[in-house]
Amino acid sequence: MEITGIISGIIIGIIIGALGRLVLPGRQRMPVWLTIVIGVVAALVGTAIASVLGVADTRGIDWIELGIQVALAALGVSLATGAYGRRGR
Repeated sequence: MEITGIISGIIIGIIIGALGRLVLPGRQRMPVWLTIVIGVVAALVGTAIASVLGVADTRGIDWIELGIQVALAALGVSLATGAYGRRGR
């Protein structure tokens, strides 16, 4: 993996993580770095799932793949928020 791949993965992770947080109602009390990590993992796993389903490479914007990634990020943010909420009390 080249440095450009790592940088683009982080940028995509930031976007996917932010979208995952926006989908959830209310405030999420968790650090920004964790949002980025969740976003990167969701982007990678979402791409793998989309590849298995055969919808990773389509003409134009891959809306199904993006939806899978955002849904996984929302799930990850929800789980992390729950874990941070219990740990902080």
